[in-house]
Amino acid sequence: MNLLLFLHLTGVVLLLGNSLTVAFWKIRADYSKDLQQTLQTAKNIMIADYVFTIPSIALILISGHLLAVNAGYSVLDLNWLGLSYGLFVLSGVIWLVVLLPAQAKMIREGNISLHQGAVTKEFVRASRRWNMYGIVSTILPLAAMVLMVWKPDF
Repeated sequence: MNLLLFLHLTGVVLLLGNSLTVAFWKIRADYSKDLQQTLQTAKNIMIADYVFTIPSIALILISGHLLAVNAGYSVLDLNWLGLSYGLFVLSGVIWLVVLLPAQAKMIREGNISLHQGAVTKEFVRASRRWNMYGIVSTILPLAAMVLMVWKPDF
């Protein structure tokens, strides 16, 4: 049980740490107004997602499910655990459906922008979309973590 909890918390630290670090570097790149830096940041975010985000999601889901089963909980019940699981899944859906495609578009359009010497409107739209949904996708697992620690009765 202690190993599962350790793995679960390790996954949470990796996911939230990566999410907040990525946000920091993306904000810095956006404020720099340097297209080359912004493009490189978008590429590095994509790499960080594959190196940190995907393994942390696997750690969280596998260890969390096993912890829930061992404690006699169901992630489908309407309680703090079910709500936490729902928030985590919603964050993942946003990441898969919106953020990853926006990152890929930023990279594509960033390369086009560099070639043309001017930032394309598509790059700006993809970047704004990534920023907006990235905030939501980061707040959701933070809320799930609060519920996991607080375990409110409702």
